[in-house]
Parts: sequence; structure tokens; C-alpha cells
Amino acid sequence: MNNIAKIGLKVAQFLALPLIISCSENKQAAEFTVLQWNIWQEGTVIPGGYEAIVDEIVRLKPDFVTFSEVRNYNGTRFCDRITESLREKGETYYSFLSYDSGLLSRYPITDSLTVFPLNDDHGSVYRMTSTVKGREIAVYTAHLDYLNCAYYNVYGYHGSTWEEIPYPETVGEVLAVNDSSLRDDAVRNFIECARKDIEAGRFVILGGDLNEPSHLDWTRETKDIYGHRGMIIPWTVTTLLDNAGFVDTYRAVYPDPVTHPGFTIPADTPLATMGQLAWAPKSDERERIDYIFYYPDPSLKLVDAVIFGPDGSIVESRREKETSEDPFLLPAGVWPSDHKGLLVTFRVE
Repeated sequence: MNNIAKIGLKVAQFLALPLIISCSENKQAAEFTVLQWNIWQEGTVIPGGYEAIVDEIVRLKPDFVTFSEVRNYNGTRFCDRITESLREKGETYYSFLSYDSGLLSRYPITDSLTVFPLNDDHGSVYRMTSTVKGREIAVYTAHLDYLNCAYYNVYGYHGSTWEEIPYPETVGEVLAVNDSSLRDDAVRNFIECARKDIEAGRFVILGGDLNEPSHLDWTRETKDIYGHRGMIIPWTVTTLLDNAGFVDTYRAVYPDPVTHPGFTIPADTPLATMGQLAWAPKSDERERIDYIFYYPDPSLKLVDAVIFGPDGSIVESRREKETSEDPFLLPAGVWPSDHKGLLVTFRVE
């Protein structure tokens, strides 16, 4: 090859280089995060709780937030108030609803819907859609019926009043109490609505405090630990979601409920009294009732899931640090809730 030809080849290679880089960049995946957070009556129980909620969102910058226990205190809609507080700190979010549940999005909201309206504290499910990296996404938030929480009955406490009761003798007794709630009804409404989103080609994600443990957590391996009293219980909410094809993100990343129980309640927050945190004072009531589910899609990859909050729980009215292998994203300051949250990372490919 003569010198002119060599120079021509190098020029051609140089000119082609930006095109190669551009193609590589176009193929790179884009990540987004979803934060599920029960904020315990908007953080009002804890001194500085509201400010802590704002500060943590500014720190973590989640793309979507699914809130539970939104109460609209102080005569204002919580999500409107928090988007204004975030805007004052340089963060732009959009919001939908502020009644028992709520949604924040870093992307403009293109549609919104009440899927299961709140009725006498029997739970709520809301939906909004946005566009992320060219794909439509439907994000649902839920705070399900907190009445008739049958897992308290297993511990010898009534699931609505938290009064001490005799232990149930069979799983059937527990599920009969569970059937008294409207949690299954709310989930069926979600599944029916989500099917339309799936058929339309949207990603579907559900975040919420479902007020019920997972059937994946009350297994043969866990029946004699965590106060389960030898019971293997097919909890119905997560079973319905599982049967409909939805994936429990935390269990998908960490499938072993012994090494990674993923408890989200009750969280130990030092600024709350034991009376505020120990709903069943004599019991080991640690549970995983805050979740993020998604529907599998070839273009949507689950990357990571982490428990957001303190690594301490309340066990038989004692403050104890968790010894599990669960990964914790610790708060930067005040913890405003009796729940721990969940932060999940997805990738659009």
C-alpha cells in the first residue's frame, strides 16, 4: 500500500469513528428508579419528618415515587405541597392524587386514573402514565385495606384492634380473617386495568404498602422462625399477583426469605416511642408488606432492589438491629416512618 492509500485509509477510519461511537451510545440502556415509601401520615408523627421526606427525595432523585399513608394534613394536598417543596430545592416532579396513596414522577404525566377508590379505609389504587426513554410506562400506587390484617392474628393479636386474642390453630382460620378485607378486590381491579396497559405495549409497575405478607415469605423454610408459629400461609394478595404474571422485585433479586427476609415493618425510628412502634407488643411482628412488582417485558430489565431505611426493627418491644444479609440504603438523617421503603432500579434496553 502506498503512502497516499495509507493516508486515505486513516482518514476513512477517522471519519467512521464518530459513527461507530454514536451507534454504541444508541445501544446503551437507560436506567430509572422507583421508590415505594409508606410515609406514616406524611411524616407528621416524627419531628422534622416532612422535611426528611423532602430531603431524601432530593438526595436519591428517584424517577417515580409511590407513596402510602398520605393523609393531606394542614389543609393542603400532600403531593402538591411536596412537589412545591422539591421545586424550591431545584427538583422538578409531577404528581397525581393525594388521598391515602400518591404518585410522583420526574416525567410529565400523560394520563391518570383512580383504579380502586378509597372507601372507609379499605384501601386505594391509583394509576398514572408517563413516557420513559421512548416507552410508555404505567405506574400504579397502592395502600391496601389495613383492617383485618390477619398476620397479627397469628401473633395472638386482633388484626384491627391489636387486642390480644387466642392463637389461631389452622391456616384456614387465618385466611378466613384475611377474606374479611378488601385487599383481594383491589388487586383484582389492578390486574384488570394493568392487562389493558400490557396489551397496549406499556411497561407496568406497581408499588405499594399491600398490608399483607407474601406467600413467598411464609414458607417451609421460615415456618419456625420470625414468629410464624409453624404456619405456611398462601397469602392471597401476592398469590394473585404471582398467578397473573407479575414479579415481586425484591424476591426476584433475593429469592431466599431466610437470608434476605426484607422486612419493611416495623422500622425502628429513634424519634418514636415504643408504644408508637410496637403494634403487637409481645410479638416478633417483623413483616415485608411494602413491595414493588412489575410485569416482565423483553425491553425491561430488573437491575437491583434495596431496602431503604434504618437497619433496625422492633422485635417483642425491643429495638434490634437486623442480622440478615439484606442490603440497606440507610437514611441520611431523620427517619420519618414506622416502615422501611424499597428502591428498585430498572433498565430499558
